[in-house]
Amino acid sequence: MESWLDMALAVTNRVKELRAARAWTQEELAKAVGVSRQSINSIERTRYVPSLELALTFARVFGCSTDAIFHLEGALAVEEERA
Repeated sequence: MESWLDMALAVTNRVKELRAARAWTQEELAKAVGVSRQSINSIERTRYVPSLELALTFARVFGCSTDAIFHLEGALAVEEERA
C-alpha cells in the first residue's frame, strides 16, 4: 500500500480572496504582515508556501484560523484495512 508521504500534496490558500474582501492592495497586505509585495503575489499564485510564522501572521491579520486560509490538498492514501 502506498504511504501518504509518497502522495503529491499541495498547499492552497485564500489569501487573495481575503485580501480582496477587505479591498486591500498586495502592497497594503505586505506591509501588514511584514513581507514584500512580490511575496504576497507568489503566495496568492501558490508559487510559494509561507512559513508557519507567516501563516500565523496572516491568521492574526485576517482575524481567522490558519485552517480558514490554508488547505492541504492532494490524494491521501487511507488505510482501508487495519489488522
